[in-house]
Amino acid sequence: MKRLVSVVICAFTESRWNDLVRARASLACQSMEPAEVIIVIDYNPRLLERAREQFSDAVVVANTEAKGLSGARNSGVARASGEIVLFLDDDAVADTQWVRYMTEPFIHSDVVGVGGMALPKWDAGQPPSWFPEEFLWVVGCSYVGLPADGDYIRNPIGSSMGFRRASIVDSGGFSSGLGRIGAKPVGGEETELSMRMRQHSANHRVVLCRKAVVNHRVTLERHRLAYFMRRCYWEGVSKSVIVRRQSARINEHAERLHTEKSYVLTVLPAGVSQGIGTALRNRSLRPLGMSLAIVGGLLATCVGYARGSLVPEPVRNVA
Repeated sequence: MKRLVSVVICAFTESRWNDLVRARASLACQSMEPAEVIIVIDYNPRLLERAREQFSDAVVVANTEAKGLSGARNSGVARASGEIVLFLDDDAVADTQWVRYMTEPFIHSDVVGVGGMALPKWDAGQPPSWFPEEFLWVVGCSYVGLPADGDYIRNPIGSSMGFRRASIVDSGGFSSGLGRIGAKPVGGEETELSMRMRQHSANHRVVLCRKAVVNHRVTLERHRLAYFMRRCYWEGVSKSVIVRRQSARINEHAERLHTEKSYVLTVLPAGVSQGIGTALRNRSLRPLGMSLAIVGGLLATCVGYARGSLVPEPVRNVA
């Protein structure tokens, strides 16, 4: 049975206008055309007017909830008419099969969410020599350590994800206390929402679809080590907020940071070991730089987590 699909793109700045144009264009040549494309503008009247003039073939609305990505996504969900709502970042370009592959897993009634694959498109043409693939989540992309196609995941990556609209609504939507606000690199709203969905019903699942691919732009700013460390820090802050929110939910207690624990105990040590081994065999500093970045990124995340555990919510008020 063909399902009605809405695609939501959220935007907040004119500096990414060309990216937004490309994102919208990628949805116009899908093998399975969505019923509607909704572009949500986050508290930027000038961008809202420009988008309404440019995208006459899309529904362009203003964010009517709290400022930030979470509020913008909720505004898109409120406007959506589709049974399934897909989310595409404004700086990502969807493969022509993206909509079709993203919706296929929903034939299973217990699937409430799907995560696609986000591949990095580096502005410099290639990643920095020190950048480890285990930390591609820093730039909003799929990282080394994700499970096999079709396997259960706790939460999708925000640049390429989809949920049943009813499940989003029933779970209370994306939390305004989490999610990117302007240029501050915070996140975790899709994680917290996915966990609330699972608490609503233990049978609900979010699955990974490796065939559903988007190319996610990585700007030169995000090539810098300073951004890498800052993003890791804010990820730690976000995770501390999620843990506090989930601590009262007994059914979720054991799952709160299960994904992170597995990642830290298996994926990262393997990455560090591989980098050191390759550096010694090839007498090259590049793999060693990747190992050092893994250690530094983990430490920054831990510091952020500790800091977030000591300050009140919401994340947006953390200096």
